[in-house]
Parts: sequence; structure tokens; C-alpha cells
Amino acid sequence: MRMLTGQSRPTSGAIKVLGFDIPKDSKQARARMGVVPQMDNLDTEMTVEQNLTTFAALYRIPRRDRREALERALDIAQLSQRRDAKVTELSGGMKRRLLIARGLVHDPELVLLDEPTVGLDPQVRQELWSLIDALRSQGTTVLMSTHYIEEAERLADDVAVLSHGAVIARGTPHELRTAHVGERATEFYGPPDRLSAIEQAAQAAGLATRRTGPSIAVLRSEDAQEDLLNDLGDGVHRAATLEDVFVLLTGEVLE
Repeated sequence: MRMLTGQSRPTSGAIKVLGFDIPKDSKQARARMGVVPQMDNLDTEMTVEQNLTTFAALYRIPRRDRREALERALDIAQLSQRRDAKVTELSGGMKRRLLIARGLVHDPELVLLDEPTVGLDPQVRQELWSLIDALRSQGTTVLMSTHYIEEAERLADDVAVLSHGAVIARGTPHELRTAHVGERATEFYGPPDRLSAIEQAAQAAGLATRRTGPSIAVLRSEDAQEDLLNDLGDGVHRAATLEDVFVLLTGEVLE
């Protein structure tokens, strides 16, 4: 994210954003993109409207157009009724929506969202998902980093899985599931020794597995012989997920 906005220089390779070479033309590129940081850096002494007005000026929106831009941003973030509230009076979800509105006040072509829902409760996260999905539906390009795999699965048209700074897989959520974990997974629960035995039997049959705390998931179980699944015992069938893909490819354990 820092390299895309010209704040850090790449040690190798080339970056183009909206047709501009970065960092050489980063000023021109930044004028046409909106950036929503992970950390809250709103001015707490200002109201909602004052925060947006300040950034409308920084983005050099002509004075005659600022009121329209402000109302549009407030409407997108559903903060019109809180325009006169100070930032200190807002809930965590409202502050995050204000951060997004601030990044949208100049109607950018590209919006960078750095983990926009981290630390928020599920209900607020759902509200922000609706906001991000609306932006996408309106034709705004959204580049989002996230550790919530469900978020990527629900919102993204194109997903890149990164591990240790490198892209190790890329495609639509459906393409990634089909290529790496299939359509179905079967979850088995039990004590550690039983899970180890199931893991060994499944892998001996050529099936990938992933540990999920007190259970083990046998991936691409639609390809398994029925006798094998019967021998493994009672399992719970479920649809394969992008989380299965992430854990299988990276070996990382999710929170």
C-alpha cells in the first residue's frame, strides 16, 4: 500500500497506477485515488463535516463543487445525520465509515482499503461490507488488504494470496477453490490421536487435509472413495471455502 501511494520506494520491479509510473508520477496518481488507512487518523477536534471539508480542499475540489462532494460522501457513508458530531462522539463503526467517506470525497477512480474492518464487531463489519460492495457495484475499483478470509470470499472479484511478500495464487474465489480444494470438505472431530490417524489415511489416499483446532478437514472429499470416508468415521460435509485454500497454500493458522 505504501509503495502504491509513493510513500515507500520499491527495491525492484515497476509499478503503474491508473497509467502513472510510481513513484515518479505518484502525485498525479494520488489525486485520482482514495486511501483508507487501517489506523484511525481522523482529527478528533473536528466534526464529521469539517473532516470531510478539509480533505475536499486538500484534494483541490473547486469551491463550487465542494458541497455536492461533501453530501455525496456523507450519503455513501450513511453519516448525513451525524454531520455535526465530533469524531469523539462517534462509534468505532462510524469512525471507520468516516474514514471511507474521507477517501471518497473527491470521487476517486481507485480506492485503497487497508484492512478496513479489522477490530470491528460482526454487525459493523457486515455494514461496511455492504458499503464496499456498493462502491464496487457503482464501478469504483477497490483494492483491499484483509486477514478476514470470508471478507475476500464475499466481496472480491479477484483474489491474490500472499505469503512472505510474494503472490502464491491468484484468481476468482471460485477458481481458487476449484484449483486447490475442490467443491466439498469433510470435517472430522475427535481426540488428537484419532485426528492424526484420519490425516494419515486421507493423505495416503492422495487427499489434502487441514487442521482446524479440534477437527481435521479432508479436502476435495467429493473425489474420495465412499469406502474411505466410511472407514474414517462420522464426518460433517460442508462446502469448501477460500479459508481452506489460504491455509493449504500458506500453512498458516488462522485466528
